[in-house]
Amino acid sequence: MAKFLGLGNALVDILVQLPNDAKLFELNLPKGSMQLVDAERMQSILAQTEGLPRTLAAGGSAANTIHGLANLGMSTAFIGKVGDDSFGQAFANDMTQNGITPIMLKGNAESGRALAFITPDSERTFAVYLGAAIEMTPNDLNPSLFSGYTHFHIEGYLVQNHSLVRKAVELAKQSGCSISLDLASYNVVEENRDFLREIVENYVDIVFANEEEAKAFTGKMPVEALNELGKLADIAVVKLGAYGSIIKQGETTYEVGVIEVSSIDTTGAGDLYAAGFLYGLSKGLSLLKCGEIGAILSGHVIEVLGPKMDGTRWSKVKDLVLEVEKN
Repeated sequence: MAKFLGLGNALVDILVQLPNDAKLFELNLPKGSMQLVDAERMQSILAQTEGLPRTLAAGGSAANTIHGLANLGMSTAFIGKVGDDSFGQAFANDMTQNGITPIMLKGNAESGRALAFITPDSERTFAVYLGAAIEMTPNDLNPSLFSGYTHFHIEGYLVQNHSLVRKAVELAKQSGCSISLDLASYNVVEENRDFLREIVENYVDIVFANEEEAKAFTGKMPVEALNELGKLADIAVVKLGAYGSIIKQGETTYEVGVIEVSSIDTTGAGDLYAAGFLYGLSKGLSLLKCGEIGAILSGHVIEVLGPKMDGTRWSKVKDLVLEVEKN
C-alpha cells in the first residue's frame, strides 16, 4: 500500500487580494516571485496592506501536496517545524482534521507565515517569513521518520538549507522511497541551480517544475527544458499553466491539456497537480492519466481562494478522478 511522507516549510498562508499590480511595486516585490523576509519586514508589509481582503489557511508547498493526497484517500504524513504558538497548533490541527499524521517539530521562533498577494490575473507573489520552519536541521531527521513510507515528497523552497535537503533525500533513498521534488520558485532555482542539479540527478525520481522554474534550471524553453530534466530524473513534468503540462519518461513525451474552469486564484495549483499526478502513479496508471488527474485537481483549486477545497468540491473532484481511473 502506498504511504506518502512530505517534508517542507510549515507555513500559515495569509492570502491578500490586490486590485492591481501597483502595491507590488510599492512593496518592491517582483511579480510572481517568492521573497524571503524577516519578522520586521513581514510586520511592515502586513501594516501596509491592512484593510485589504485577506484569508488564512495552513499552507506550504509540500503540505498542500500532502493535503491533496490525503483527500484522495492516501495514507499520509508531514514533517515540519513550527513555533509554540497558536499558528503552530492551528497548522497541526488542520493536518489531523484532514487525515494527515502531523510530525511537528518545535522551534524557538514564531511559526512561519507566507503572505500571498493575488492580482486580478490570478498571479501569486509571495513574501515569506520562515520563522520556526527555517530552524529545521539535519539533526531533526532520522531513519525512523522515513520507515514504512513508499514515497517521499519534498519542496524546492527548502533548498536554502543544503545539508537538510541532502540528508532528507539520503534517508528517503535508504528507506526505499520513491522521491519527488517540486522546484517551487524560479528565483530559488536561480540561486541554487548547481545544488538542485546534483540532488535531482542523484536522488530524485520525479521532478516537477513550471515553465519559469524549468527555464531558470536549464536556461531553455519548456520542451527543451523538459528534455534536459528528463535526462536527470526518471520522470520530468513541466507545468504550462493554462496550456496544460508536458511529461517525459525515457524517450516518450506526453502532452496533457487543462479542464475548463474560471480561475480566481492559482495558489496551490502546482501543488495540487503534483498530488494528482503522484496519486495516479501510486495506482499504477499511465503517465497520461497521471497528468489528467493532476489537471483535474489543479483546475478545481484555482476556482477557489487559497490552496484548500471544501468537502463538496472534493467529492466532485474524486468522482472525476474515478472516471479517469476506470477509462
